[in-house]
Amino acid sequence: MATFEFKGLEEYEIKLSRLQSAKTTREIAAKAIYEGAGIVTDAIRGNIRTLRVSRDVHKGVTPQQKEGLLNGLGIAHMRSDNGYYNVKPGFDGYNAHKGKKYPKGQPNQLVARSLEKGTSTAPRQAFVAPAVRKSKKAAEAAMAKILDEEIQKIMK
Repeated sequence: MATFEFKGLEEYEIKLSRLQSAKTTREIAAKAIYEGAGIVTDAIRGNIRTLRVSRDVHKGVTPQQKEGLLNGLGIAHMRSDNGYYNVKPGFDGYNAHKGKKYPKGQPNQLVARSLEKGTSTAPRQAFVAPAVRKSKKAAEAAMAKILDEEIQKIMK
């Protein structure tokens, strides 16, 4: 029968308990998740800049819509869903393209959704999904790096 002897087991146990504290876990997760979300958001912002501008909303986005998308892009607050921490890049606010139907300006979410999926009168100009696909590996790598660094700090 094999026997194992661990020296410093109490010290290792203390380190693991520090790592498992709810406050520490949430702080480390937030740092990593926001870093990854920032990379994805920057990729989306880059794709917005490449959207074709046109005065006719059926052939592209107006300059006001494009500016509204750039200004309205952000990252939502982190929330916990059944033990999983999530953030969402998305659009908020209104752009300066005002009209009878939208006196405050068009909602940026509406413009983003119509560009991403297309409408019956305007072709699809997807910019979110390609950005997410393109930046996924870089975001995951950045998140893993931060997690490794933070865990190493605690384990020392």
